[in-house]
Amino acid sequence: MATKDQSIFIKLHLSILLAGFTGLFGRLITLNEGLLVFYRMLFAALLLYPILRLTKTWVRVRGKEMWKIAATGCLLGLHWVFFFGSIKLANISIGVICFSLTSFFTALLEPLLLRRRFSWRELALSLLTVCGIALIFQFDTRYRTGILFGVASAALAALFTITNKKVAVRHASSTMLFYEMVGGCLMLVCLMPFYLHFSPVASLFPGTTDLLWLFILALFCTIGLYMLQIEALKSISAFTVNLSYNLEPIYSIILAMLFFGEARELTLPFYAGLGLIFLSVFLQSRKVGSEKKSAIKQ
Repeated sequence: MATKDQSIFIKLHLSILLAGFTGLFGRLITLNEGLLVFYRMLFAALLLYPILRLTKTWVRVRGKEMWKIAATGCLLGLHWVFFFGSIKLANISIGVICFSLTSFFTALLEPLLLRRRFSWRELALSLLTVCGIALIFQFDTRYRTGILFGVASAALAALFTITNKKVAVRHASSTMLFYEMVGGCLMLVCLMPFYLHFSPVASLFPGTTDLLWLFILALFCTIGLYMLQIEALKSISAFTVNLSYNLEPIYSIILAMLFFGEARELTLPFYAGLGLIFLSVFLQSRKVGSEKKSAIKQ
C-alpha cells in the first residue's frame, strides 16, 4: 500500500498528467482565449456545484475568506488567458515550455510573499529548468508575442500557487475550487467588454463541438486537476508543486506531436533539455522526501 507521502506525490503527478492534455484544448477549441477561459470557469462552477450538493460536501464561505478565495481565482483566470493566448499565438509546444518558468518565478516570489528565507537551492534547480527550455527550443525566437504571453502566464501561475497555498490550509479542496471558479468567471465578465473591444469575435457562443471540448476540459482538466493539486499543496511547498509541473510540457509536446503534427525532431538538444527538466524535478522530490523522513525520526 502507498504511504501518505507517496499518495500525495501520486495525486500531484496525476494532476500533472491531466494538465498535459490542457494545451490540446487550446488548439481544439476555436473560441479566442478570453471566451475559452470564461466558459471553462463557468462550466466548472456549474458542474461542481451539484457534485458538492449530492456528495454533501458543500461548505459555504463568507466574508473576507470568500473574497480571498475569489481573488485567487482571478489570478488563475488571468494565468489561463495568457496560457491559451500563448498557444494560439504560437503553438502548444511554446505555450507549455514557457509554463516551465513557473518554478523560476516561484523561487523568486515565494520567499517575498510568504516571508521565508530565500533558497539558493530552489533558484539553482529553477535555472536547470531554464537551461532545459533553452536547449529544447535552441533559443527559438520566431514566436515572440506567443513567448511573451507564455512568460506572463508562468508568472501568474506562480502567484496563483503561492496565494492558493496560503488559503488552502483552511478550506476543503472542493470548496476552494468552486469559489475560485466563480471569482475568475465574474472577473472575466467585467473585463470581457474591454477585451472584445481589442479582440472582436464573430460569435460569443461556442458551437456544438466546442461545447463538447469545454465540458471535458471543465470536468477532467479543471475540477479533477485542481482538486488534486490543492490536496498536494496542503502537504508540500508551492515551489515543489510548480517544479514538478515542469513535467507537464513533456506530456503536452508528445501529445501535440501525435495529434497535431508539431513534429520537432527529437535531436540531442531535445533529450538534453528533457534530462535537465527531469533532473530538477527528481532532485527536489528527493529533497522533500528526505526532509519528511528526518521530521518523522525526530
